[in-house]
Amino acid sequence: MPTHLDNEQSLVTAAQAGDSDAFLTLLNQYSRHIYRLGVSITGNHQDGEDVLQEASLKAYSAIADFRGSSRFYTWLVSIAVNVALGKLRKRALWKEDPLDAREGEDGSYIPQEIESWGEDPERACLTHELQRILAEVVQKLDPKSRTIFTLRDIERLSIDETATLLGLTIPVVKTRLFRARLKLREELTRYFGKDARNAMPTGHR
Repeated sequence: MPTHLDNEQSLVTAAQAGDSDAFLTLLNQYSRHIYRLGVSITGNHQDGEDVLQEASLKAYSAIADFRGSSRFYTWLVSIAVNVALGKLRKRALWKEDPLDAREGEDGSYIPQEIESWGEDPERACLTHELQRILAEVVQKLDPKSRTIFTLRDIERLSIDETATLLGLTIPVVKTRLFRARLKLREELTRYFGKDARNAMPTGHR
């Protein structure tokens, strides 16, 4: 998750007063993350560019309505997620899943969470090759699990924030996150063999 927060509030205030340069400064801090989010959710670099552009325009149009009840970055992510999911829905990739509904009714199936990928996954991915492999493996997840993993373990949103953004229950988010982490470890084993965990940087253990 981005950490450029020192003067964020003053930039937001200036942007709400009509200072376009202040808004562009805010956007420049987070555009790389929004693009990455768009690519991860849609699985397509062109769509990632479109998500960044559309989310930026929507955020600029709606900045006056931002009330500060959440972090600015979370608000921006929510806009980008909605844009990205809209693209998946157009391609009929984001569907209602009976599995989600069943698991969300009473929360009965909530496996114990395996550990996350570290406090700072981006920093932990020290090599370009490892970043490439991890991105490739993430794309093998189904769109819903991929989106949940991206929001929770890469963008570092909370379980509650992730569930709210996606309109899913907390039990469903926990279950799909658990499965996504297991699937990623299985896939990484194909690259690194039995030492898959040891091949990951320390921050991922």
